[in-house]
Amino acid sequence: MWRTLTQGLADREGYYLGGQVALLFIGMQLESMRAWFWIACGIALLSLLGWLAALARRRWVADTPTSQIASAAQGYVELIGRGKELDGLPLLSPYNALPCLWYRHIVERRDGSDWRGSSNWRQVSHETSTSYFLLDDGSGQCAIDPEGAEVLSIRKTRWGDNNERHTQWLLLAEESIYVLGQFRTHGFVEERNWGSEAVKTLLAEWKKDRPQLLKRFDLDGDGEISLKEGELARRAARREIDRRRREAAPAADWHLMSHPGGDRPFLITNMAPEKFTRRYLWFAIGHLTAFFAALAWAAYAYEMAL
Repeated sequence: MWRTLTQGLADREGYYLGGQVALLFIGMQLESMRAWFWIACGIALLSLLGWLAALARRRWVADTPTSQIASAAQGYVELIGRGKELDGLPLLSPYNALPCLWYRHIVERRDGSDWRGSSNWRQVSHETSTSYFLLDDGSGQCAIDPEGAEVLSIRKTRWGDNNERHTQWLLLAEESIYVLGQFRTHGFVEERNWGSEAVKTLLAEWKKDRPQLLKRFDLDGDGEISLKEGELARRAARREIDRRRREAAPAADWHLMSHPGGDRPFLITNMAPEKFTRRYLWFAIGHLTAFFAALAWAAYAYEMAL
């Protein structure tokens, strides 16, 4: 139930809020002030963790400058651009086949009523797309791998009847999309393979065919490769490596944005940056307020339990 309430929030904030709601619900079923003391302590702990998480995410967003795709450094960066379909192939949402870049779709069924008499909805399926899409900021294009991302979308629709309902979030082509994550240019880490080691490897291959090596570089015909002739061979190998690198460059020159690993957030959203940074600020304020309220309630419950 609480996961439905928190869909559309960043995942961690959703889990913290869901945990708080669950503990509060449990507490309402109990009459023991001793139990309420421990429940209030649990809510305070979750509130503290939620406050720290919201502040950390707001700081990552605020402190990471926006980069251009064509000149972005390898590593953790922020990009803003227009979403585009990869190779012109649209992704279709699972329920109504709408063309999109990304979707999250959940199905819920009515499962009686809760203690307040309100309908209780039980989630029966949850599907999130992981297909790549492109981000274009005018300076270049970057492939986005959304797997593991916290995606916030303003495009939410809900439909159904009294017994079953569907909720869907979408990212659409040509809308402005913000991404914060790990940026890599394909082939960047392999640059060392085009350096001196590549020249040595190529020379070693040439030496295996000694007759051909002598034919090419034994200028004085003495059957040996002198220092001068060896230098000519190295220069020829360098030119060959440069030629191979130029031929490989078009295929290797593509960019990818993906999960950074560790505790750094991987965020994708079609909200304006200032809008969702304000959301994180309100998350932090809400969690901090809940923290102090839970501490006060824990103190009261402790006194009443004595």
